[in-house]
Amino acid sequence: MKISPVQAPEIIPVPVPEGEFEPLYRIIVHNDDVTPMDFVIIILKRIFFIPDPDAVEIMLTAHSSGIAYVQTLPKAEAQCRISRAHFAAALESYPLHFSMEPE
Repeated sequence: MKISPVQAPEIIPVPVPEGEFEPLYRIIVHNDDVTPMDFVIIILKRIFFIPDPDAVEIMLTAHSSGIAYVQTLPKAEAQCRISRAHFAAALESYPLHFSMEPE
């Protein structure tokens, strides 16, 4: 009895029809008078994966202007990261707020 070797399954790429990509959204951080600056920087680095110098710049822009652009992501990913940021802020009783708008 001859045993045939196990074949790896064939991977067939599924083409995504043009125009069916998830829409992109801009994430905005809002300044408040309670959340510490260091905490905002930590959230930007850990949840939004913003490099340290850019996170500081975004935080300072929000502090001086009231709002600052964070990044642009597909809608579902933007919602997920904003929810994680709001959850982390709520755990510390901070009113840190992010919003999103269509690109």
